[in-house]
Amino acid sequence: MRGTRDILQYQQGLGQHENYHEYCRLLGRLKTNYQLSELVNVEIYGDWIRLVAEFTMKSLESWQWASGSVYYLLGLWSRLVSSVAYLKSDCPSLLDDYVPQITESYIKSRFDSVQAVVDKKISEDPLEHREQLQDQLDSLPYLCRFQYEKTSSYIIDRLEPVLEAYTNAGRFSTSKTSSDLTCVEGQLTWLIHIIGGIIRGRQSSSTSEIHEVIDGDLAARVFQLIQVMDSGVHIEARYNERSKQRLDLAILIFFQNFRRVYVGDQAMHSSKQLYLRLGELVGLQDHVVVLNIIVQKIATNLKRYRQSDEVIGETLALFQELAAGYMSGKMLLKLDAVNFILGHHTKDFFPFLDEFGSTRNRTLFYFTLGRLLFMEDSPSKFKAFVAPLQKVFMMLEEMADSGFRSNEVKCAIIGLMRDLRGLTMATNSRRTYGLVFDWLYPTHVSLFVRIIQRWTDTPEVMTPLLKFMAEFVLNKTQRLAFDSSSPNGILLFREVSKVIVAYGTIILSQPVSADPYTYLYKGIWITLTILTRALAGNYVNFGVFELYGDQALSSALEIALKMSLAIPLVDVLAFRKLARAYFGLLEVLCHNHTAVIVNLETEAFAHIVGSLEFGLKSLDVSISSQCASAVDSLAGFYFSKITTGESRASTEAVNMTRHLSQCPNIFLEILKTLFELVLLEDCANQWSLSRPMLSLILISEQIYSNLRAQLLSSQPSDQQHRLAECFDKLMADVARTIEPKNRDKFTQNLTVFRHEFRAT
Repeated sequence: MRGTRDILQYQQGLGQHENYHEYCRLLGRLKTNYQLSELVNVEIYGDWIRLVAEFTMKSLESWQWASGSVYYLLGLWSRLVSSVAYLKSDCPSLLDDYVPQITESYIKSRFDSVQAVVDKKISEDPLEHREQLQDQLDSLPYLCRFQYEKTSSYIIDRLEPVLEAYTNAGRFSTSKTSSDLTCVEGQLTWLIHIIGGIIRGRQSSSTSEIHEVIDGDLAARVFQLIQVMDSGVHIEARYNERSKQRLDLAILIFFQNFRRVYVGDQAMHSSKQLYLRLGELVGLQDHVVVLNIIVQKIATNLKRYRQSDEVIGETLALFQELAAGYMSGKMLLKLDAVNFILGHHTKDFFPFLDEFGSTRNRTLFYFTLGRLLFMEDSPSKFKAFVAPLQKVFMMLEEMADSGFRSNEVKCAIIGLMRDLRGLTMATNSRRTYGLVFDWLYPTHVSLFVRIIQRWTDTPEVMTPLLKFMAEFVLNKTQRLAFDSSSPNGILLFREVSKVIVAYGTIILSQPVSADPYTYLYKGIWITLTILTRALAGNYVNFGVFELYGDQALSSALEIALKMSLAIPLVDVLAFRKLARAYFGLLEVLCHNHTAVIVNLETEAFAHIVGSLEFGLKSLDVSISSQCASAVDSLAGFYFSKITTGESRASTEAVNMTRHLSQCPNIFLEILKTLFELVLLEDCANQWSLSRPMLSLILISEQIYSNLRAQLLSSQPSDQQHRLAECFDKLMADVARTIEPKNRDKFTQNLTVFRHEFRAT
């Protein structure tokens, strides 16, 4: 404390920005290392706290100089005020004198920054630095609530004239210039952010009724603003202005914070004082009325904003958050605004749906609407809801081939596929998935292959279509549970096979692009994901296809392997999503369709097994575990069919033997890699890596003996005897089986082996 005080007294080195920043960081850490009770008992505490307060206020006044350092200063003061409740010392903390001044200085500095932006004195608006803004708003609520009555009065005094100016600007067309409105909107944005942060900082266990009333005072002004911000001459024309967009983003954040604290059955009963105050000031008597205001604002944003992807995205995120809860979702269904959206979800009412740049938002929009729609068991409502999408289907299906490559068709396809994906994402039960499935099959599924045949060279079209198919075949929450007498699982896979074969056949014939990920790899990894999900969904008896001579399964597997082998391994490992899809498919094939891998040509088999060895070394634990599982399946197949002599004469066993005779070290290298990972690396998935190790050891004692000799020879001579004993213990009480109990025993021994080896 004495050192930091002396620096402030003599201003030593603070004129250099780097020194200044590090000094702020030092102050920020001070409270972390010492309790407030320890600080106040230091003799120089009075001088120290005064100098730090003055330094903080000067920093806030020089906000351009200190923009990156304010976070540390606010963090110090927030930790100090948070400790006052636990202060038992007789020495005064003096925080009552300084904290309100610091809070007011912060708010004033934010207003100054708005004027500086309008006057073009600075090029970057602090409101655009979202992370820095959030860091500051994490600390500020503690300061505001410390002397809440005094601080709230100051905030209201600053807010009301700005709110009045904004209201008047909407009423009288000549009252404000564009720059004046930009300044007013900027000031309102800062105040809304601050009020939202204060609401979020409410602690229900310790908040007094007077604090609830003050929350109501502040929130009422925000709701008053909401009533006027989307009407009036100037306001109507400002949706393309960045200052107006930032204001709406601040309102959305306020809604999120207010909802989490004050909306809901439990919050309603514990927040009576707030709603009494809101009722007195703006007529909002309960959380249902507030929820209606929020939804109306959501609807207004979706109607008014066409091209602001950020505002639309944040609006839909709030809408989805409201619909995600069971009780809040039920409340939403009672609101007229929500029922209007469910009945009018077209570009005529929501123009953003017609903007190509907003197509990504369509998925979230329909995911949210789907969640609300499926809360009620009403097939008639579902039929009415999908009517606009049905019209798009019919338009595309009736379109002649000559017009199927037009830009209008392209936009219609992209929009439809994103809408379908969002709607399918919302199905989480057999009932709701069945509604979507029965609507699409068999009437509309043929359109998907037609689109692929004509648009394969256009990633903007293929990506939404393939991602929809990946969602459509995903058996999450066991939603794809067809009746035992239903062929729907088989029929669905046949359609999936058509999509995979159509896409794979065409894409592999395309010339290599300068951007292979966008034009080749991305489509391939989504296609591999489709097949993986279909194979692992547990809703198809795949034996049926071979039994009845249906080529759907074999054709899909053949083209998927061709696509997989067409990508250089270095590229597979370079792109994480591609690697996850590639190794995810190999895991499923090795486990459930081992014969498909074994019956490949030796060159292809060696490539796949070699890629699994590289995958084992991946820093992505999920990929490493997938590869371990795939290797275990292959090694277990060899052990069961060949080593134990059960089916040596089968075609698969003969092919496996041929592969290993031509590549005799392939399993040895993998086992060596596994030992190195387990013994030398801090692997987070040791259990997963241990499973294939036993299978590989049991395949051939010779392989294990050779590896043991290699590892022993690589160690210093004085450690070799100890390591040999560790190897002996590794196989103690381990039988020559791959039964689960025996695997667990080996895993236990391996854990002991690892600890003893690393101890040497």
